[in-house]
Amino acid sequence: MDQSPYSKLAVGQWAERTAELIDAHPLSKEEIVEIVLMAWEAIFDSRIGPREFQIETHIFPKPQIMGFFLHELIPLELATRHPGEWRGDITADEKDLVYLPRPEFSTEVKTSSHRTQIFGNRSYAQKPSDSKKSKGGYYLAVNFEKFEKGKSARPQIRRIRFGWLEHTDWIGQAAATGQQAHLNPDSEGKKLLILYDAS
Repeated sequence: MDQSPYSKLAVGQWAERTAELIDAHPLSKEEIVEIVLMAWEAIFDSRIGPREFQIETHIFPKPQIMGFFLHELIPLELATRHPGEWRGDITADEKDLVYLPRPEFSTEVKTSSHRTQIFGNRSYAQKPSDSKKSKGGYYLAVNFEKFEKGKSARPQIRRIRFGWLEHTDWIGQAAATGQQAHLNPDSEGKKLLILYDAS
């Protein structure tokens, strides 16, 4: 999709357009939520090494590691459910979730231990070159709790959102050394629709 699906639409019309884009996607909202929650539980069900060390019992990974596990397990679950249709990325110019029949439905995954926001690197706020992965397209955003010292409760998925974003939705850090980008409020509220909220 070369032209933005939001072109010529007022901000007040974005949420309706996002709902249409989500309905057109080959994955249902229910399956997206189910896959994310299954991937999260799989992290805790895993055993590591001959002594079968477990996350939450013996190992308490930092948020970046938990995000890595989600990035790996979500495409694996998808590929297992839909062989020949979905797979994880292989090359740098592919989205995290590749839909083989129609690449325009391929999806980027963003995870964060922030309560509500997701982040990208600074390049997300820049127009992509022809040689790099497109920033426009479907996004799956997952917010999760992190391990906290002194708390015995298992961290949970806070929120799952799905929608369509492009480079104009991201705001890069103003400082020359800043490497992070966040979403502008209108985009975050109207282009990523909530599929699951644990609060």
